[in-house]
Amino acid sequence: MAPKDPLLGTLKVCVLNLLSDGEMVTDANPHLASCCELLELVLRKGLQLEQTRVCRKLLSAQGRGRYLLRLALSRKALPQFISHLLHTPRVLEWYSPEVSILRNEEFVEPFMSLLLVLSHMEFKLNMENCSFLDESWLLPVCETYEVVPCREVGMVLRYLSGRVFVLDLMPGGQAHIDKFICPGDIIDEINGTSLRNSKNGQAGVVLSRLKGCPLTISVLRWRAQDGTVYRPLIKSLRALRMENPSMQIGPAPSQQSASKDQRSSLSQCLKEGRIVYIVQFLGKTSIGMFGGKEVLQHAIPQVLQKNQPSREVLLDMKETHLTCTDSCSKQELFKHHYPEISCVGRFGQPDYTIFAFCVADSPDTPQSTGFCCVALRASTTKECEEIVCRIGETAMSSYELLVPIFSEQAYIYVFVFTATGFKHTEWFV
Repeated sequence: MAPKDPLLGTLKVCVLNLLSDGEMVTDANPHLASCCELLELVLRKGLQLEQTRVCRKLLSAQGRGRYLLRLALSRKALPQFISHLLHTPRVLEWYSPEVSILRNEEFVEPFMSLLLVLSHMEFKLNMENCSFLDESWLLPVCETYEVVPCREVGMVLRYLSGRVFVLDLMPGGQAHIDKFICPGDIIDEINGTSLRNSKNGQAGVVLSRLKGCPLTISVLRWRAQDGTVYRPLIKSLRALRMENPSMQIGPAPSQQSASKDQRSSLSQCLKEGRIVYIVQFLGKTSIGMFGGKEVLQHAIPQVLQKNQPSREVLLDMKETHLTCTDSCSKQELFKHHYPEISCVGRFGQPDYTIFAFCVADSPDTPQSTGFCCVALRASTTKECEEIVCRIGETAMSSYELLVPIFSEQAYIYVFVFTATGFKHTEWFV
């Protein structure tokens, strides 16, 4: 059997998802960030040196590399770029021959085939929206506004993490009248001048110089495409709200009367650059000798019937394992490596915010094949589905093979794994 690299298997699934969404790929496509992240992982795998200088808004080699990937996708030049790299020995030697896909003859061919598929797709990406590539592939909503010449724009500004945030709007100012910007939004550019990595007062200097002139202001919204808080801003927005408690950080006005699916504004936090979910731990129970997906519909009610007191916890999904920590006492309630998880899924009616996963009771003891079910509740249905998908997708890199199987309800991904004796691990939504 030919060797397989889990990154290539996952990238193939992601490319197929992009193809299924139509010919044009924009920044709003939900699969774009995953595809870019996988391309980045392939190009960084085994890389022993990183050198690139691309955009003035980017401060790190990681951000500049991500910008270069987006640029290559937009110009349909990624295959040519990688092909040139493969034929440049002095560059290729930066990659480790033991682990890099680019220096493995059996992996390079399928990787290049996937890049050719991407090169035939139409990517319409906003290349000016790059100020957050240093931190994340998820990009904010970026909008540009023309402001008529005025005496005062009327914004109270705060500088956090090298960015210019709007803390409040002054009544009677042009910003308050036009309502083109909201507290919590970021001023990214003014008349082509980038404010990334600004020092205190720099935006005021630019505005003073342009006083009485038409203004073209690029704004990064604190609210993401789906109306929830743009994740990389959660920490900064909390700091702003402490200074201005009247700031409204929540669903859009048109969504305030919607169902609880929309109320997920501050149910996440940042830890060491990762998104950590604030969820409710509902308890766990032993479920016997079988840990397949079919047991979840029975196992979750078993946990709920115990009426164990729920507690607020932090669910941290790291590269190799996930942890659950009590948000008050900081006590770690459990830690499970992804290969120990046999299935993960979302509960059905009536509560779509409950999810659970089955895990081996004693993964370090080969004789033990018993499983238990761990149940938790997310803030919204959307976040619940997102967590389930993240657990499943993160686990992909821990398994040797990814096989998509279609069912009437959803796609079920079967992971073939051999380390602990499980024949397969499944996840579904």
